[in-house]
Amino acid sequence: QVQLVESGGGLVQAGGSLRLSCAASGRTFSTYLMGWFRQAPGKEREFVAAISWKGITTYYADSVKGRFTISRDNDRNTVYLQMNSLKPEDTAVYYCAVHNGGSYYTEGAYAYWGQGTQVTVSS
Repeated sequence: QVQLVESGGGLVQAGGSLRLSCAASGRTFSTYLMGWFRQAPGKEREFVAAISWKGITTYYADSVKGRFTISRDNDRNTVYLQMNSLKPEDTAVYYCAVHNGGSYYTEGAYAYWGQGTQVTVSS
């Protein structure tokens, strides 16, 4: 079992920044690819970013590329999502998840999920 706890969400004006954190406990965190997803009201959950277990390879959705940065600290069992130049359309609940096999951009490839943290971007 893996427990994930997200934090760092909040209300920010358009153009602002937030840094989300996801603290993991349980199974060996450092051996798993980790991902961030988000779900806006009335929409399906969508892929945002993912990072390989060593942190060497990163993946981003086109909608956040160049604005968001995913990183991880395996010594602290934590993955981060730095979000800059935020837009109102980034408003969503953000979730981190542990990859369990399959395409990194698909929800079904992830086995464990956090409870989510709300990000609201005002215009």
